[in-house]
Amino acid sequence: METSRGQSSTSWDAGVGEITLRYWAGARAAAGVERDVVAVQGPVTVARAREHALALHPDSEQLARVLAVCSVLVDDQPVGRRDPGSVMVPVGAHVEFLPPFAGG
Repeated sequence: METSRGQSSTSWDAGVGEITLRYWAGARAAAGVERDVVAVQGPVTVARAREHALALHPDSEQLARVLAVCSVLVDDQPVGRRDPGSVMVPVGAHVEFLPPFAGG
């Protein structure tokens, strides 16, 4: 199994790894960064990924409001109207937070 730099294959095999949180437009402005990489002990829900994002940026008063209205993609698959507490994010996945865009 191919591993990322500094990541042992045994931790990947145990379900331990990372997820990447990517912020777009207003979410990026509110977070102050383009992305965060979060260590996880296995799959997490989209709701838990959002909690991680908020915990990483506790000084951002706007981030919670922006994330509440964002469309979310998990590895390019839209979450849509599904309950964020029931949508799983596998180890190694990318979670994209996309705020509404003017004009479509």
